[in-house]
Amino acid sequence: MRIGIIGAGRIGSTLARHFAGIGHEVAIANSRGPETLQDLSAQIDGSARPVHAAEAARFGQLAVVSIPYGRIDELPAAELRDKVVIDTCNYYPDRDGHDPELDEDRTTSSEKLRAATGANVVKAFNAMYWENLRDRGRPKGHAERLAIPLSGDDEEAKAVVSGLIRDIGFDPVDAGRLGGGGRKHQPGSAVYTAELSAAQMNALLHG
Repeated sequence: MRIGIIGAGRIGSTLARHFAGIGHEVAIANSRGPETLQDLSAQIDGSARPVHAAEAARFGQLAVVSIPYGRIDELPAAELRDKVVIDTCNYYPDRDGHDPELDEDRTTSSEKLRAATGANVVKAFNAMYWENLRDRGRPKGHAERLAIPLSGDDEEAKAVVSGLIRDIGFDPVDAGRLGGGGRKHQPGSAVYTAELSAAQMNALLHG
């Protein structure tokens, strides 16, 4: 699969390593330009090339958005429209500036990302410490395999993202729809940054 990643911070670069490492073609972008990503791409085993954000969005059959929530208006919306987009972002008011709609829980950051881009958004990879995402993938059935929650409104898109989660060594747990489900794994929720098995996470999300 061709995967475009917008955002080369800890989560974005970790996902680039994982996805390229299992055979996907990756194009990764940041806000400073592809020339600043040469060292990262050289360290990644597999196919990973640095590009501009719009090119990453065009390249990907699926795209990952891994940037500070406060910068979603800078995304290449036209290139992301109608694509499956994995949203790893979280809203942190102290970093992003206050958003009254989010502060009052009238909507969620993922729903606002969808509105800004017209993408088919699946929220995932936002609730795990990046070090665990980097280091703690385990084979299927392993006693220490951790779960990753995801949410979205399109079952086929969630199935694709679930497959990627499994392939890099974690168990996907469907939290529900993008709004209600996303609230269950945003900052402050019971599963946010928790190190849980799929059974434990299911119990917290749906118990």
